[in-house]
Amino acid sequence: MTKQKAGTRRAEAGGQTAEAGAATEFERLYRANVDTVTAYFARRTADPQLVADLTADTFVQVITGFESFDPRKGSARAWLFGIAGHVYASYCAAQRQQQTKLQRLAGRRDLDQDEVEELLERIDAERAGRGLLAELARLPEQDRAVIDLVDLAGLRPKEAAAALGLAPGTVRMRLMRARTRLRTRSGRGAPAGTPGAPDGELYRDQVAYAYSQHTQQPDQG
Repeated sequence: MTKQKAGTRRAEAGGQTAEAGAATEFERLYRANVDTVTAYFARRTADPQLVADLTADTFVQVITGFESFDPRKGSARAWLFGIAGHVYASYCAAQRQQQTKLQRLAGRRDLDQDEVEELLERIDAERAGRGLLAELARLPEQDRAVIDLVDLAGLRPKEAAAALGLAPGTVRMRLMRARTRLRTRSGRGAPAGTPGAPDGELYRDQVAYAYSQHTQQPDQG
């Protein structure tokens, strides 16, 4: 066997190994996050078909762009939610441009009844999340974004910063400001310890369901 042929075979073997490794990593990322990404979209629409399509679009972009992921810039989860945010923004832009749903979802696979029921259960489970987002709609957009990713999606502040393209310190400041404003608005300014004052309880009730969906982890961000 010539050196050239041997080198070619080694290169081919190395390429196959890299592809297998990427496929394994994508499967791990998918299994670990598909439920959370589905919930992310279920907080934004009550249409089960649309939830399924936006989730699928997200992971299609993930697998087609997997080679571009740079772990030095942040975690895979932060990168994934950055893509989910872009997918939803693109959908909203298409709607604003008056593109019909049928045009956007051309060629989609219709869900069977079991899949529709499963997604309806997911959408129902995210009712509290949609209520929280409605309350947060009164807050500035940048504050809503950090609450959604940290308190609802379960990302660490550092991961949320990477997903939003912001400095970690900026995200922490916005997170603290948003939580404070939400507590103040919920309590209507009543002093803590007085009747009707939330003393943090109303805010905690609104997001407790979200924390229960995620394993609590130390804040490394």
